[in-house]
Formats: sequence, C-alpha cells, structure tokens
Amino acid sequence: MNGLKTTVLLVALAVFFVWAGRLIGGRQGMTIALVFALAMNAFAYWFSDKMVLRMYRAQEVDEATAPELYGIVRRLSSKAGLPMPRVYIIPQDQPNAFATGRNPKHAAVAATEGILRLLTPEELAGVIGHELSHVKHRDILISSVAATVAAAISYLAQMGQWALIFGGGGRGRDRDENPLAAILMMFIAPIIAIIIQMAISRSREYSADESGAELAGNPRFLSNALRKLDFASKRVPMRATPATAHMFIVNPLSGKFLLKLFSTHPPIEERIRRLEGGQ
Repeated sequence: MNGLKTTVLLVALAVFFVWAGRLIGGRQGMTIALVFALAMNAFAYWFSDKMVLRMYRAQEVDEATAPELYGIVRRLSSKAGLPMPRVYIIPQDQPNAFATGRNPKHAAVAATEGILRLLTPEELAGVIGHELSHVKHRDILISSVAATVAAAISYLAQMGQWALIFGGGGRGRDRDENPLAAILMMFIAPIIAIIIQMAISRSREYSADESGAELAGNPRFLSNALRKLDFASKRVPMRATPATAHMFIVNPLSGKFLLKLFSTHPPIEERIRRLEGGQ
C-alpha cells in the first residue's frame, strides 16, 4: 500500500510539474525547467550521498573505532540480506541518524554522537533497523527524486516571475492567456510541491518503522527510541538544513513552528502508536 501511495504521489508531482510549467512559462519554460530537473536528478543520483555526508562532517568508522555501532549495522544488514553499508558518526549532540546512498550496494548509515550516548543497544538497533529498511526499499532514491522535482517546480515559479516582470508572461500562442493565473501559480506551485513531497516522505516513514522494528526483533526497541529522540530533538539544537531534514529518523528542525507544520515526518505519537499495536 505504501508503494502504491508513493507511485501515485510521484505521478501527481510529475503531472503538476508539467501543468505548472505550461501555465507559467509555456512550452519553452516547461522545456527549460524539465532539462534542469533531469540534470538535478542525475546529480542527486550520483553525488547526493557524498554531499550530505560532507555537509554534516560525518567521519567514517570501522569495527575498531566504533565497535557497538558497527556491530549492530553488520548484524542487521546481514539479517536483512543487504551488503554491509559504510558507517559514519556525525559530530553533533542532537541524537539523530540517517541513511543515504543511491542503492543498497552504495549505501551509508550515519549516526550522531548524541544518539550513541542516549540510546541503549536495543534502542539503537531499532533505529538502525529503520534506516536499513530505507536502504532496502530504496526510499532514499524516491525521496531524492521527489525533492528534485519539487525544487524544479520552485525554480519554474521563479522563472515565471522574471518572465512576467520583463513582459514575457501571458503572450504568445504557447502560453496561457491569463497572466493572473500565472501569477497565482507562482505562489502556490512551490507550496503544493512541498506538500506532495511531504506526503511521499511520511508514507515511507511508517513503512520503515514497521519493517525496521521487525528487523530489530521487537517494536518496543524503536518506539522507546522514538520517545527519547523526540524529547531530545526539541531541546538540543542541530545545524541542519530543511533540504536534508527528511533524511533523519526524527525531524532535526522540529522545534521551529513553521518547519514542524510542514514537516516531512509523521507525528511521533502516531508512529509510536502504530509500533505498539494501537492501530
């Protein structure tokens, strides 16, 4: 069901992208934005993992330097039938974690110093199981595509704004004849793109919680970890960007009202309820 929802939402995002491009910039503007989106997708596919790890100054570790974390990742990846991913530690106090990589053969799991101090080994296993589930189901690639198309829609809206300023909006056989509709679209297109992106990310989180808890051996491991992470993330700041917030197991920016309103993560309470059988 989550796979079907994701497919429908990705199709909706693509259709909306084409429609917004036609309304704002006509065929020419749509073509430029589409080429831009394809280029961004290609770049994200090959280099996004390296960029995000470098952004958070993540340091690769091995069994000698981080035996507990490395051992948990190795045990659970073997249980899931996955190749052993690279393991990183992020030098930040907020307890959090994420996975990245274009496919299971090129995956990496990163955990902050804060999460290693806060969680028990069982709770940490629940978190790692969640992240490995993202790797197994290729959620990272899906969310990267959604984020890229959403960014392209925002770019398209900006392009339409400049076109209207310099007299290009609403004229020509390939353009919409209503410039007011184009102006309205410039404001609502980025918002709708973000909402669709959030829906995609949220649907994948529930799936990763379920399969990650099964992988760890007990849903209570992950539900207890989520309680601790939710409490700490609201009190310990993290140097994170909205563009990468969807990658973490809990929203690193959840302390800010507007970012919480447009969060890519479902409510922690609902995630815990589902894990503990309150469906």
